[in-house]
Amino acid sequence: MAEPQKKLGEKPLAGPLSGRRVLFLAENLPCPFHTRVWQEARTIHDAGATVSIICPSAPGYQARYEVVDGIHIHRHPLPFEARRAAGFLVEYSVAMFWQFVLTWRVFLGRGFDVIHAANPPDLLFLVGGFFKLLFGRKFIYDQHDINPELYEAKFGRRDFFYRLLRHCERWSFRLADISIATNESYYRIALERGGRATDKVFVVRSGPDLDRMRPRPPDTDWKQGRRFGIGYVGVMGHQEGLHHLLATVDYLVHEQGREDIQFICIGDGPERTHLIALARDLGIEDHVSFPGRLSDDKMAATLCGADICVNPDDANEMNDKSTMLKIMEYMALGKAVVQFDLTEGRVSAQDAALYARPNDAVDLGSKIVTLLADPEACQRMGALGRARVENQLAWRYEAPKLLAAYAALWPQT
Repeated sequence: MAEPQKKLGEKPLAGPLSGRRVLFLAENLPCPFHTRVWQEARTIHDAGATVSIICPSAPGYQARYEVVDGIHIHRHPLPFEARRAAGFLVEYSVAMFWQFVLTWRVFLGRGFDVIHAANPPDLLFLVGGFFKLLFGRKFIYDQHDINPELYEAKFGRRDFFYRLLRHCERWSFRLADISIATNESYYRIALERGGRATDKVFVVRSGPDLDRMRPRPPDTDWKQGRRFGIGYVGVMGHQEGLHHLLATVDYLVHEQGREDIQFICIGDGPERTHLIALARDLGIEDHVSFPGRLSDDKMAATLCGADICVNPDDANEMNDKSTMLKIMEYMALGKAVVQFDLTEGRVSAQDAALYARPNDAVDLGSKIVTLLADPEACQRMGALGRARVENQLAWRYEAPKLLAAYAALWPQT
């Protein structure tokens, strides 16, 4: 996805955080591509703070330092995106080295009053805790993922590393001045597993930016002349369940004889190469394309060209408790959604989605076919989703909650 237009040297606006300096730490995605961190950073900047971000580099986001929309972005290299436990040790070790180095650089330069750590990983408390305990800086733990469950979802076991992640999560909560949860499920984890007081946990949901995710003239070239198109956008890891989606395509093409449906999977991640190979092995490569990351405009136009959108997230404890931004982005574009029946997925989509049995690729395919055969239902569900985002779920409704969390850092001012 393309970066927003750059406005080098832009000064923070006057607002409730005027004079404050905030440093965001993000390890898993570069900014501005990291949608949630970027939305949070822009909200804090617009409230008057000087904002810096430390994050990894990636194709299209390779400048080691730049200023975008007045926000200072420092990027560091990563050797690779890990797929195995040993690989994560290397990835996170390299990342923590650079996060410390660049945090010192910001500290000795423009400085910061707050470190806002966006997990994963939960090792960022080492940086935040260091500068809190030695220099009195505030520390925010923003729990984007529940990492013990994420580890279990990736590797299917509860071993030494799972237990270590539980400890890292606990230390993150204990060191934080406040913590931020992305939904009510995460809020309960903060209270029950993290031992947080209710006045120290703030729920700030992820929500689409309606200026970015808005209906626009559709791009249908990717359908390759087929009557129907199914769209997906997101990170491509194992837990995103795209292997289920490919099994669904295999079922529709080879068992149901549906030659009239084209699928597109937009995005990148450690599983993308494997998924392309799997599609080839299944003999469905002509029915599903993997264009990688697209610019915001191209991505939105492509999804607008889809008849429906799909969310095949693997049914596990991690995904059941997590809010997926892609669902609300589909809704923002006015698209009906087919997804597995997961707790927080149903909270987000409600009547804008049709729900398949968890991890059942055949039922996912059946639900897709059901919707394709009922264009009036697609239109009705798409309109319900768009209205729900416009009236309840857009980022503009969450930004004040983020500012309220920051206000709690300085209750006397």
